[in-house]
Amino acid sequence: MDADLVLYLGRRALETALLVSAPVLAVAMVVGVLVAMVQAVTSVRDMTLGMVFKLAGVGVTILLTAGWALQVMVEFAHEVFSHVQTMGH
Repeated sequence: MDADLVLYLGRRALETALLVSAPVLAVAMVVGVLVAMVQAVTSVRDMTLGMVFKLAGVGVTILLTAGWALQVMVEFAHEVFSHVQTMGH
């Protein structure tokens, strides 16, 4: 196994992880900012309120993007295994 292949697979692994986690992180960030603005306007200081909405938003996002995320991860795994198979020959 040469160094170029290792660097390529490492880069692809990081890209895949970022791509799969991006929707969940974006929703958590947007919901967190929105809840913080609403709390600032209404002077509500309950910390659990933000967590409830974040958990709900993240849960819905995971349900909506799970199929796509699984497809991306399976394609990456298939690419890695195809490179492993070619190394054996």
